[in-house]
Amino acid sequence: MADESSGQEKTEDPTSRRLQEARDKGDIAKSMEVPSAAVLLVSLMTLYLSRDYMVNALAELTAHYLTNADTIRLIPDTIFTLTLDGMTYMALVTGPILAAVFLTALVANYAQVGVIFTTEKITPDFTKIDPISGLARKFSMQALADLIKSLLKIGLIGYVAYAEVMDALPGFMPLMDQEPYQIMAFAGQTAFWIFLKCALVIAILAIIDYAFQRWQFMKKMKMTKQEVKEEAKMTEGDPQVKGRIRAIQMQLARQRMMAEIPKAQVVITNPTRLAIALRYDAQTMVAPLVVAKGAGAIAQRIREIATEHGVPLVENKPLAQALYKTVNINQSIPEELFQAVAEILAHVFSTRKRKAA
Repeated sequence: MADESSGQEKTEDPTSRRLQEARDKGDIAKSMEVPSAAVLLVSLMTLYLSRDYMVNALAELTAHYLTNADTIRLIPDTIFTLTLDGMTYMALVTGPILAAVFLTALVANYAQVGVIFTTEKITPDFTKIDPISGLARKFSMQALADLIKSLLKIGLIGYVAYAEVMDALPGFMPLMDQEPYQIMAFAGQTAFWIFLKCALVIAILAIIDYAFQRWQFMKKMKMTKQEVKEEAKMTEGDPQVKGRIRAIQMQLARQRMMAEIPKAQVVITNPTRLAIALRYDAQTMVAPLVVAKGAGAIAQRIREIATEHGVPLVENKPLAQALYKTVNINQSIPEELFQAVAEILAHVFSTRKRKAA
């Protein structure tokens, strides 16, 4: 689909920012089939596992009312108590399946979308009551896909149920000679397998539907190359502006570095390509400090400032290269260079003393 504003194709995957904005509006990939299938499967399994408990509890309840039928009086004074007792007992009987359904519905929805709170979807939108647009939605591709999905679901479930009934059909004739309890057990077992297989079919369709919904959502969220560039500018800043800021920062850092050169005791050179300015105060420093360094034009400027302020220049190619590669600005020199730097500083200090004398 071409983008109307720029004429570009939406070929780029959506960025995390675009997906988050859609999520904040409640626009997410979600299948309503997943919670339904999960609830159906879990409720069936819970019913199957707790069948003995539920049957015994209902039998006890029935026996209680039949045994005490002559003592139970349905009068205004007792109707509330009897109703409350019956509802409480039924809640205990159906409690496992109700709890399983509730927890499954929560987990199934959370697994798809996580925790999300938005008022976007419940805000009144009067454009949705437009009869023309509503009619267009009824005959859209989405409506056609939903219709095909519903027909496919009905067809598959109907076929599975029919096949299961046909498999169980030979067992119906012997039921004529069975006890009512055995007939009920056979009917319950047959119904359970019918519902279970249908639930498995619904679960498979739910997985397919979720994959389709996610694919459709990601397709809708696709962006043009221009949209990706514009979003990068908004989130990370304009590259030209960022480059300008970096240039200004480097210029300010270079100015601060040049201001430290007059305080240096010596500048070690390569002699022309590199220049490293060292400052050392025996009273406050453990080791000499690199206050400025540079190559090429910056090295030339360091030498010029050092000459203007009377800072001695000492040529030592190996030491200059080692200092330039291993020591950053405002960092002390490493221990392996102590001896070489100490010899140079001793020479510089002795020269200054002779000149002063």
